Amino acid sequence: MTSRHPRATTTLWRPTGPRELELVRELGWRAWPPRLPEQPIFYPVLDEDYAIRIARDWNVKHDGAGYVTRFQVDSAFLSRYPVRQAGGRTILELWVPAEELDEFNAHVVGLIEVVHVFP
Repeated sequence: MTSRHPRATTTLWRPTGPRELELVRELGWRAWPPRLPEQPIFYPVLDEDYAIRIARDWNVKHDGAGYVTRFQVDSAFLSRYPVRQAGGRTILELWVPAEELDEFNAHVVGLIEVVHVFP
């Protein structure tokens, strides 16, 4: 009898606007859409409060609404991306090059879920 050990995962958050969220919906809540040419990096964040601030203060202003998504990614895979401190102690991001997003998506475990909405 073989025992299966679940993969260790890391919880990430992504603040997003309505257009990107619609593309995530079209992908079955399992992947992030390809980056646009002016978006060379995909930035998931490691702190929910930081994601809330971006969605509420930036996405609402620029996109008319802001959403915070939460998702799990295989922790071993994530170790290739150093944590970047973009400001204060809790302002932590991962910088995933756009050309690696398909591989990143292959390591998303479960569904991407919306956890906060700011109209």
